[in-house]
Amino acid sequence: MNRTDRLYALVEELRAVSPRPRSARWLAARFEVSSRTIERDLGALQEAGVPIWAEPGRTGGYVLDRARTLPPVNLTPAEAVAMAVALHRLAGSPFAGPAATALRKLVAVLPAADAAEAHRLAGRVHLIGDGPATPVPATVADAVAARRVLRIRYADRAGADSTRDVEPLGYLGNARHWYLVAWCRLRDELRCFRTDRIRSVWALPDVVARELRLTDLDIPHERVRPLSLV
Repeated sequence: MNRTDRLYALVEELRAVSPRPRSARWLAARFEVSSRTIERDLGALQEAGVPIWAEPGRTGGYVLDRARTLPPVNLTPAEAVAMAVALHRLAGSPFAGPAATALRKLVAVLPAADAAEAHRLAGRVHLIGDGPATPVPATVADAVAARRVLRIRYADRAGADSTRDVEPLGYLGNARHWYLVAWCRLRDELRCFRTDRIRSVWALPDVVARELRLTDLDIPHERVRPLSLV
């Protein structure tokens, strides 16, 4: 079991027995790790805003407040990332801190596989400043999530159209526009395509194998912030 799966399982284990406590030793045996690892995991959950506290004494342990937590929710990975993008725009507002803890609580109760996929999808989104408000075509968004190759008809600055096959790797957003970051098979190089200039889109059966790395972007790294769910 990886750490993401274990964090989710810890919350559900404590929720199931609440208000009774579980000791770190009991949890360590349950998940086949050390007590020290369990204590680190519980500390991470507490920092994320999950209402877990320690009860002292011989029969004490860790307790989850069920009244202040959510049961597993049916958000898709794309919905979780959409919330992260929306909450990102609250940066600098009085609600930036509560928005971040709310997102962490939601991600903490996602099924483990969905949480892992949400983190992978968020890793393909990079923002500059507050991020844009312009729309992204639904077919493009679906292809990035599903890692499918696209055939796009794209207009350049002069308005001239061209058709090309691209491997969508992620998004880059600034204050004005969303860009599709993709490997252009026509030019055999990484390109950024402004999504409002994509005239039409066809999803192809090919699967994208490449991964987008921050170092691939020809932008000063201090200006770019990868989207985070934590």
